[in-house]
Amino acid sequence: MRAVVQRVSRARVTVSGATVGEIGEGLMILLGIGRDDSSAVAVSMANKIAHLRIFEDDQRKMNCSLLDVKGGALVVSQFTLYGDARGQRRPSFIAAAPPEQAKLFYEEFSEALRKLGVTVATGTFQATMAVELVNEGPVTILLDSDKAF
Repeated sequence: MRAVVQRVSRARVTVSGATVGEIGEGLMILLGIGRDDSSAVAVSMANKIAHLRIFEDDQRKMNCSLLDVKGGALVVSQFTLYGDARGQRRPSFIAAAPPEQAKLFYEEFSEALRKLGVTVATGTFQATMAVELVNEGPVTILLDSDKAF
């Protein structure tokens, strides 16, 4: 599983001009599901992200987590995080999970965040979406469950 995690003051996702998900302060999470991912990986990644200390404390140090600031999470499925363009011009997405598997683990990831007490908004799985956000800091973290980076 791969995630691009951005600290935001606000974010929203629209489909065909209609807002389907929106948050204030919190995290914008672009989530890619790999072929070898599992329910355990989804829960572990949600736990990791919810506890990442990337929000500032009173001394302006990144010591607070999403849970500490009671922020929201906007989770958007993005299979292109598994795009491999090494040595070619057109990326291969063979490492991305098939849609049925990806949707299941995307939903399990979102539910795992909710169980931790995070307010979660989502995009629409397999839809063409427009994502808008204000990245604060800017702070952007890349995560990979296989620790590839």
